[in-house]
Amino acid sequence: MPIRPEIRWLYPIDWRELSIAIRFGRAGGRCEGCGRPHGRLVVHLGDGWWWDAERGAWRGGEGRMLRGTMPDISALLMRVRTTRVVLATAHRRGGSDMAVNPDIDMARSPPRASSSHSKRPFKR
Repeated sequence: MPIRPEIRWLYPIDWRELSIAIRFGRAGGRCEGCGRPHGRLVVHLGDGWWWDAERGAWRGGEGRMLRGTMPDISALLMRVRTTRVVLATAHRRGGSDMAVNPDIDMARSPPRASSSHSKRPFKR
């Protein structure tokens, strides 16, 4: 996700390399919040529940697997959507101070999850 020109000065010169190291080095190309894999087409219900094909299970928005019985499959099929997952790097605490150990303060997540992190500091 490109950095807006008006806030570019908040980021270090090596932001691209730092972002790649965080997204693909630290946790292997998956969202740190929900576990969705980068670059894959994911089947989801639009409410946070998504199908983890590797594990053969439904997962919630926090990455937890569904426990118990599954609702009526015909009702689910009417709600199924697909989305390609593209990981972004976001500040966990919504701050923009990169001087305070940026590797620890950053998280990898798809835009659905990272937008909740980054909206707060720039709303006016």
